[in-house]
Parts: sequence; C-alpha cells; structure tokens
Amino acid sequence: MLLEIRNLSSHYGRIQALRGIDVDVEEGELVALVGANGAGKTTLLRTISGVQPASSGTIRLLGQEVGRKSSSIRVKMGISQVPEGRQVFGPMSVEDNLMLGAFTRSRDEAAETIEQVYDRFPVLKERCHQMAGVLSGGQQQMLVMGRALMARPRILLLDEPSMGLAPQLVEEIFDIVNQLRAAGTTIFMVEQNAFMALEIADRAYVLETGEVTLSGPGKELLANEKVIEAYLGI
Repeated sequence: MLLEIRNLSSHYGRIQALRGIDVDVEEGELVALVGANGAGKTTLLRTISGVQPASSGTIRLLGQEVGRKSSSIRVKMGISQVPEGRQVFGPMSVEDNLMLGAFTRSRDEAAETIEQVYDRFPVLKERCHQMAGVLSGGQQQMLVMGRALMARPRILLLDEPSMGLAPQLVEEIFDIVNQLRAAGTTIFMVEQNAFMALEIADRAYVLETGEVTLSGPGKELLANEKVIEAYLGI
C-alpha cells in the first residue's frame, strides 16, 4: 500500500472538518474523492500534504508514518499536491515556476526532470520565458501539474484540476491525468466533475460532511443510485 490513512480527523478551531477518515491508495492507482462543496475534500488533501494539521489518526506512506512531519519533508518523501485554483506565480516565468517545484532536488535532477515535463507539456517549453500570469487557464493548470511533477512524487494529489475550465479543456486535462496514470504515476484526485472522475478512477470514495460514506470501484459508484441522485444530476 502506497498511502494508508486511518481514523484521520482534523479541525478548524472548534469545527471538526474530518471525522475518522480511512483511505487506501495502492501504487499505480488513480483514486478519486467526490462530494459536495464543503464536504472536506480539500481539507483531506491539505492534511495529507501537511498544510493542514491532523487532530488524530495516522497517515502512512509506504508504511512510514508521516502525519507529524512538516510539509517540506513530506514533499521529499514523495507527496506532491496540485492546489485548487491553480495558484501560479504570475509575475515569474513559466520555467521559474517549474523550478520552484524542484526545491527538494539537486540541480542535475531538476534539469533532467524539467525536460521530462517539457516533453509531456510542449506548450510550457514554447512559453518557458513568458510570465505565468499570461497563460490561459488550461495552460496554467498544466503548469501547476508540471510544477508538482518536478518533485518526482510517489503520489500526486490533484485538487479540482478541471475547475473553471471550458469543456474542451476539461477533456484535455482529464486526458493528461489518464496519461500520467498510464505512465505509472499514482494519483489521488479531488474533482467536482463526479461523472468524469468516477469514469476514469480505479477506485473512489464519497465524502459527506467530513466522513467517508461510500467507497468502491469508480464504475461501480457510477451505477450507485445514491451517487447518481446526489452528484451526477441524472
């Protein structure tokens, strides 16, 4: 098991955002997390990556407890997050944005990895000297995914990769997610487009008010009446 979460809870002050979460992600899997706005999806990713503190429970990466380690140590160990809303450094160049993702790597490793990122996202190489803020929404999403890949993660945490994108760009981003999975990248993805997320996921979890209420193969949850009524709008 690559990522193993047991009985994880997290609070914002007196408000409990996560309650006893159990999640498993095996190496090479694409696991989706779906749920309504405010269910705690982003909080769970932030807790895994160390941005949000856990109140209780355990987070293990390849059997090693990481729940009390700093976010920078977790990046070194192989956890890399693509944040919601893209969050590029607009005044900086595309290449400088990418290089920020390699802060845990040597110069030689960074040079090798950035060429791999450019191979995957040719538009970033074409625009490597432009300011990141002038890129389109889809290109900025590619940039933050590339930035996360610069850390050579064991698991990629994707937070709402399709948010705010036109339908054609949404399909392009999902194609990229599929390509990453096919190349062996393990992905744990939060996504507002529940249908597309469940369609491509090996397994999925449904989160409601901070608790996992359903889990199973993505295609199986697509056929679940409760999921259809609550999230698919059909």
